[in-house]
Amino acid sequence: MRALVTGGASPLGAAICRRLAADGRHVLIHAFAGLARAEALAREIEAAGGSAECFACDLRDGGATRTALEGVLAAGAPQVVVHNAGTHDDAPMAGMRPEQWQDVIDVSLGGFYAAVQPLLLPMIGTRWGRIIAVSSVSAIMGNRGQVNYAAAKAGLIGAVRSLAREVASRGVTVNAVVPGVIASPAVEQVLDAKRIAEIVPMRRAGTPEEVAELIGFLCSDKAGYITGQAISINGGMA
Repeated sequence: MRALVTGGASPLGAAICRRLAADGRHVLIHAFAGLARAEALAREIEAAGGSAECFACDLRDGGATRTALEGVLAAGAPQVVVHNAGTHDDAPMAGMRPEQWQDVIDVSLGGFYAAVQPLLLPMIGTRWGRIIAVSSVSAIMGNRGQVNYAAAKAGLIGAVRSLAREVASRGVTVNAVVPGVIASPAVEQVLDAKRIAEIVPMRRAGTPEEVAELIGFLCSDKAGYITGQAISINGGMA
């Protein structure tokens, strides 16, 4: 079974790729700016006995993404798609430039359409599929300076709920995973351990592996009756 992960070279994306590979799936690691990291991850997975390859495209470019996915489909339809790709460009909305708004929306929300839509009919044709969108606690709680990011991530939850209704009878489930504060270099730059303990009831950041475990379960046969859900993993934040 083939599994495609957008943004697969990020810290969270890499954990997801490793988890899916450990389940015996051939992992298709999508990257854009992080292609070298994706290639290194593919080699790591293969060295550990798994199966992986990577490909690159800019999810903001629908035509280029469709062309890249045609190459992916030539080898068989992915039955698992995890849309993890995203970006943030924080600013108070009063001072937010139009391109700051649009770029974040185009990668996170537009990227869901760009990555999933060309794969839907081939997936449906197999009568089994798992689609996961990685949202954010910001979509639920909001966050100062992240109107663009929160809007994009909230949009994913609405898209998931609607798409789940469209494909449920075809053996395809669609869910959103909603992480809170997850350890990464980017988080470490803006939140220290003291601040994390103040805002997270569990008083620590989550790990990428904990999120990947949830996604791995949702991509399994055991989760066949779970669809249209937004499942939080945030240490009790909301």
